[in-house]
Amino acid sequence: MDPDNLPVINNYLDANDPVSSEARPSRMHFYDSQRKVDYVLAYHFRKRGAHPSQGSPGHSLAIVSNGETGKEPHAGDIELGPLDALEEERKEQREEFEHNLMEAGLEIEKDVESKSQGSIFVRIHAPWQVLTREAEFLKIKVPTKKMYEIKAEGSIAMKFNEILQKLSSPLQPKVPNQSNNKMKNLSYPFSREKIYLYNIHDKDTFFDNATRSRIVHEILKRTTCSRANTMGINSLIANNIYEAAYPLHDGEYDSPGDDMNDRKLLYQEWARYGVFYKFQPIDLIRKYFGEKIGLYFAWLGLYTSFLIPSSVIGVIVFLYGCATIEEDIPSKEMCDQQNAFTMCPLCDKSCDYWNLSSACGTARASHLFDNPATVFFSIFMALWATMFLENWKRLQMRLGYFWDLTGIEEEEERAKEHSRPEYETRVREKMLNQSDKSVVQKLETDRTESDDEDDEDKLDWKDRFPGYLMNFASILFMIALTFSIVFGVIVYRITTKAALSLNKATRSNVRVTVTATAVIINLVVILILDEIYGAVAKWLTKIEVPKTEQTFEERLILKAFLLKFVNAYSPIFYVAFFKGRFVGRPGSYVYVFDGYRMEECAPGGCLMELCIQLSIIMLGKQLIQNNIFEIGVPKLKKLFRKLKDETEPRETDSAHSKHPEQWDLDYSLEPYTGLTPEYMEMIIQFGFVTLFVASFPLAPVFALLNNVIEVRLDAKKFVTELRRPDAVRTKDIGIWFDILSGIGKFSVIINAFVIAVTSDFIPRLVYQYSYSHNGTLHGFVNHTLSFFNVSQLKEGTQPENSQFGQDVQFCRFKDYREPPWAPNPYEFSKQYWSVLSARLAFVIIFQNLVMFLSVLVDWMIPDIPKDISDQIKKEKSLLVDFFLKEEHEKLKLMDEPAPQSQGGENLSRRSHTASVVPSGHSQPGSALSGGSQHTNV
Repeated sequence: MDPDNLPVINNYLDANDPVSSEARPSRMHFYDSQRKVDYVLAYHFRKRGAHPSQGSPGHSLAIVSNGETGKEPHAGDIELGPLDALEEERKEQREEFEHNLMEAGLEIEKDVESKSQGSIFVRIHAPWQVLTREAEFLKIKVPTKKMYEIKAEGSIAMKFNEILQKLSSPLQPKVPNQSNNKMKNLSYPFSREKIYLYNIHDKDTFFDNATRSRIVHEILKRTTCSRANTMGINSLIANNIYEAAYPLHDGEYDSPGDDMNDRKLLYQEWARYGVFYKFQPIDLIRKYFGEKIGLYFAWLGLYTSFLIPSSVIGVIVFLYGCATIEEDIPSKEMCDQQNAFTMCPLCDKSCDYWNLSSACGTARASHLFDNPATVFFSIFMALWATMFLENWKRLQMRLGYFWDLTGIEEEEERAKEHSRPEYETRVREKMLNQSDKSVVQKLETDRTESDDEDDEDKLDWKDRFPGYLMNFASILFMIALTFSIVFGVIVYRITTKAALSLNKATRSNVRVTVTATAVIINLVVILILDEIYGAVAKWLTKIEVPKTEQTFEERLILKAFLLKFVNAYSPIFYVAFFKGRFVGRPGSYVYVFDGYRMEECAPGGCLMELCIQLSIIMLGKQLIQNNIFEIGVPKLKKLFRKLKDETEPRETDSAHSKHPEQWDLDYSLEPYTGLTPEYMEMIIQFGFVTLFVASFPLAPVFALLNNVIEVRLDAKKFVTELRRPDAVRTKDIGIWFDILSGIGKFSVIINAFVIAVTSDFIPRLVYQYSYSHNGTLHGFVNHTLSFFNVSQLKEGTQPENSQFGQDVQFCRFKDYREPPWAPNPYEFSKQYWSVLSARLAFVIIFQNLVMFLSVLVDWMIPDIPKDISDQIKKEKSLLVDFFLKEEHEKLKLMDEPAPQSQGGENLSRRSHTASVVPSGHSQPGSALSGGSQHTNV
C-alpha cells in the first residue's frame, strides 16, 4: 500500500466520559478494560506555534483497531500548528509503521497529540488469532492436557531429598509453581491444527504476559517501514522515530492491599534485603523475566552457594596459620635478636644497615598465608572450580528440562538472522556509494524474505578492515596504557620510599606507608579505567559493525573482559611475579632512574604484600562498585529525573498525575541494557577467588558476603528500578561459560607459580630435605642470606652517619650467591640452581596433578543428570502415546455413524469442533495471509 494514501485510522474519543481512570479495574488494559496491553511504544512529539489549551485536556485517545477507518476529527477539537519538516516526516513514518502493525493483526490504542509537546504512548494488544499464529511460527512450547508423574530414581536419594526439603522449608520462598512438584505437563510446540491437544480454559491467560510480549516483540522486529527505509522497532528507535519500546510490568510492586501480582510477589519474596536467607524463586523469575535472566540468577545462586564450602575451608586454612605461628621456626629465627643478621642498606646514602629482627612482624604475618595448608587449599580451589562448572552444567540441563528449553536451536538460529540497524545502515550506504539503484531495490525486497535468504554478509573483509585495524590498535594502546599506569605506580613507590627514608621520623614506617598508598592509587585507577574501558569496548564493537545482536554481544563481552582483566589483575601480577626479581645485588643494583633502585620484596617475601594488594583491590572494588555505582548512581539519576520533571512545565490534568497509568510509571524507569555488566562483575570476582587464592585464602569469604547482598541488589534493581526486559529464550549462559572455564584452567597455572615462585614453600622443602643437618628448618634463614663485603660498595652509595660505625665488614642480603671469599664471588650458588629446578618441577607436577584430578572429576560427574535423561526419554514416549490416543479418539468420533438427521450430524460435529477449537480460530492459510480480517476481542 502506498504510504501517501493511508486511510484515516484515528478515532478521537474522550475517555473521561466512558471510563474514568479511577474507576478502571486494571491499568494494564486498553480503556475498554478488556484488551490487555502487551507492549508499549513511546515517543516525544513537539508542535511549533501551538498554544497549550486552557483547562484540562483530559484523557483523549485515538482508538486504532485492525484496519478500520476511524472518524475525522471534528473541527475545533485540536488546533494544529505548523510542524517542522523533521517532525512531520517522523509522524508519517510512525503512522506507516503503526498501520503495518495493524496489517500484521495487532490492535493499537494511542494518545492524541493534544498538547504543544509531550510523550505519547502507543499501546499494542495481540488478539488470540495473532498469538496462535505467532506461537506456531516461533514453535513456542505450551503444556498439553496430558500430565505425568516425575519419579525420583532410588529410594535412598528420594528419602534424602525429602529430609532436605523438610529441613530447608523455612528457607523456601512462599511462591507457587516451584519446579519440585511431582507432576509435570507434557509440552509440545503450539500448532493450530492440533489445538485439541492443549488444555485451553481461558484464551486471555493461556499465554502468560512474558510470552505475549515476546510474540509482539517478534512482530515489531520484522515489521517494515518503507518511509524510513528500515525494518524493525530497533531501527526506528535508533533513528529517534520512537523513543522507547517495552512490555509492561504486572502492576505496582508496593501497592497497598492484598491484590497480588507476580511483580509484587517477587518483591516480597526475593527483591528485599530482609529475605536474604531464602532461596531464590527461580521458576517465578523465569516466568516473569524470561529464560535468559532466569539462568543468570540461577547461575549466581549456584555460584554463591558453592562459595560456602570454599569459605569454610579458607577460614580453616587461615586459622591453621594462626595456630601454628608460634611453631614456625623461620619466623622465630628472624625475630631472635641474638642472631643479629646485619642486612645491607635498602637504598643509597640515606639508608643505614639494619637488623633482620626488626622485620619480625612482617615475617610472622607472612606465615598466616604462607604455610603448607595453602598448597592444599590451591588444589582444593582448582577442583572446586571444576566441580562448580560441572554442577552448573547439570543444573542448566535440569532447568532446561523443567522450562522446556530442549530443541530451541531452530528458534535461536532464526533470532540470529535479525540484522542490527547499524549494519543495515552501513550496507545501504555502501550500496548507495556504488550508485546501483537496482541493488538498493533488491535489498528492500529481500528484507521481507529474510527467512529464505542464505546470502553471506553484505559487508566483506575490505569494508570491515578499517574497523578491525582500529580495534587491534586501540586494544594494544589500552593494554599499554594499563602497563604504563602500573609502571607509574612503581615509580611512585620507589621515589616515595626514597623520600621518606631521608626523614628519621618517617623512616620506620616507610614500607607500610608506601604499600598502603600505592594500593589505594591502584584501586582508584582500576575503578576509573573500568568505566572507561567499558565504554571503549562498546565503541570498538560498534565500528566493527557486527551483523546480529548476538555477534555484537559476544564481541563486546570478549573485548570488555580482556581490557578489564588486564586492568584489574596487572598490579597483582607485578607483585606476584616481577617485584624483587630484577633488583640486582649490593654493589651491582639495577636502577630505574639515577639513584633510584628497583623495588625489593619484604624480608618475609612478597606474598604478604600480594595478599594486601589483592584484598584491598577486591574489597574496594566490591564495596565501591556496589555501594556507589550500583546503588548511588541509579538513585542520583532518579533524583535528577524527578527534579527535571518538576521544573519543566507540564500540560497534564491533575487527576492523571494523581493516578498515573502503568505505562507512565514504567516509562519513568531506567531502560534495561543487558546482563553484561552483571556477569562481568561476577566473572572478575571469580578471578579474584580462584587465580591468587594461594596468597589470600579469605577471598571466598569476602566474595560470599558480597554475593549475598549482590543477589538481592540485582533482584531489587530488576523488579523496582528497570523497565521490564523482553523475555528471551536461551538454553545456556553462552560465552560466559567458556570464559569461566578458561579462568578455571588458567588459575591452576597461576597458583602453581604463586606457590613455586612467590612463596617460600619450595625453598623450605629443598633446605629441609637437602641441606638441613637434622631434617628441620633450623638454620633456614641463615641459609637464604648471602654475604657481601661492604668495602665493595660503589663510591657515593655508602650509608651516611651510620649507627653501626666501622664494625660492619659484611652485610647480608636475601639471595643464593657465592660469598666474597669464594673463587667466583657473587655468582649464583649451587643452592640457587637446586631451588630453581625444584620450583620448575613443582609447577609441572602441580599443574599435571590438578589437571588430571579436574578431568577425573569432569568424567565422574555426567553433564546430564540420569533422572533427567530418563525423564526426557519417558516424555518422548508419553508424547507419542498421547498423540496416537488423541488422533484415534478424533477419528473414531468423526467416523461414528450418527442416528440423527444430516442437520443434526452437522450440528453435533460443529459443537464438537467448538469444544476443542477456540472461537475466532482461522485456518492456517487465512491466518497468515493478512490481519485485516481480525476482530476485536
